[in-house]
Amino acid sequence: MVVSLQENAQEDLIERGFSRRNFGKIAALLGAAAASPTAFIGTASAQQQAARSLKGGTIIGANECWTGPFASGVQAIAKYAAAGNRYDPDDLKDKLISTVAATEGVDQSVVRIWPGSGGPLVSIVAAFCSPTKGLVTVDPTFESAWRTAAYLGAPLAKAPQTIGKGADVKAMLASNPNAGLYYICTPNNPTGTVTSLADIQWLLDNKPAGSMVLVDEAYIHFSEAPSALKLLGNRKDLIVMRTFSKLFGMAGIRLGLTFAAPEVQQKIALYNAVSGGISITAMACGAAVYTEAGLIKARRNEMIANREETLAWLGKKGIEYHPGAEANMFMVNWKKPAKEMQTALLTEKVQIGRNWPIWPTTSRITVGSAQDMANFRAAVEKTYKA
Repeated sequence: MVVSLQENAQEDLIERGFSRRNFGKIAALLGAAAASPTAFIGTASAQQQAARSLKGGTIIGANECWTGPFASGVQAIAKYAAAGNRYDPDDLKDKLISTVAATEGVDQSVVRIWPGSGGPLVSIVAAFCSPTKGLVTVDPTFESAWRTAAYLGAPLAKAPQTIGKGADVKAMLASNPNAGLYYICTPNNPTGTVTSLADIQWLLDNKPAGSMVLVDEAYIHFSEAPSALKLLGNRKDLIVMRTFSKLFGMAGIRLGLTFAAPEVQQKIALYNAVSGGISITAMACGAAVYTEAGLIKARRNEMIANREETLAWLGKKGIEYHPGAEANMFMVNWKKPAKEMQTALLTEKVQIGRNWPIWPTTSRITVGSAQDMANFRAAVEKTYKA
């Protein structure tokens, strides 16, 4: 997809140290993000097994939910599929925004909806990083931001992730005290660990003036931890991002959220290359499921039970796993190349996640249904030798 940068975006880029020679490259970046939400998520082909279809197998490699949207969401999709000849027949965009705002206790002006969360993450990095203002994250974490920063030529600093802990915000700040964007995924992907609100507040209080903190809460509904939305208030240096892809089971439906001050949302929107609107079926589904507090809790509790049963089994088998996971994933250290175990488990039709370069012997395992996890345990029993 070919896009053109708005005049305001061009002026902003010049002010942040980009040259006009960069415009075509940045436009191509935004076009790629709009055309393919996963354009900047990819890893080496050997690791892509976690995202491939495995018909008849156990798919616990891509942090998807083991089941689809709640019944209310499916019913909403069916209703509005029949109205697909209209762009937005019942003001569904406004309904979704008002539903989210009321549920979260925030003003509607701080809520923006997106077709998924991959696109806005690229847009946020483009809006706040530059050749002189870099990106800071932990390592390992969700890499899309890394790839975007590298593409832009922005400095990238990675603070090592402490096993079993949330982000080390002091190490993050020390790694680049003059960054443009500090990115925290909490619960973190791939570790599932949570960064406390106290630590996020410390980073907000001590970071350089003018920089932004992005808190990616893609997995927050799987955790009982409080949301960073509690810190937003009138701040203009905090962005909170959400997605419906995880607990809500809407990965293929494509719906996401950002929460930020209106002027911050406007800045992000300068680098939004998404053409057209969001499907009415996605918006209707999102509005229907977002208020299902009882069902959200029940699905979270089901995931926790499945996760803890499997971790207890691994412990009894003497297989090392990382503690502290509070989301639908955990890390297993096989004490051998993780790719070998990924391949071995595929022979048993169990598809697990990959490893990150910093931990080459450790795989990310997505928590699936009770049957999924039973299949995983049986496959490990057959294939794992210490």
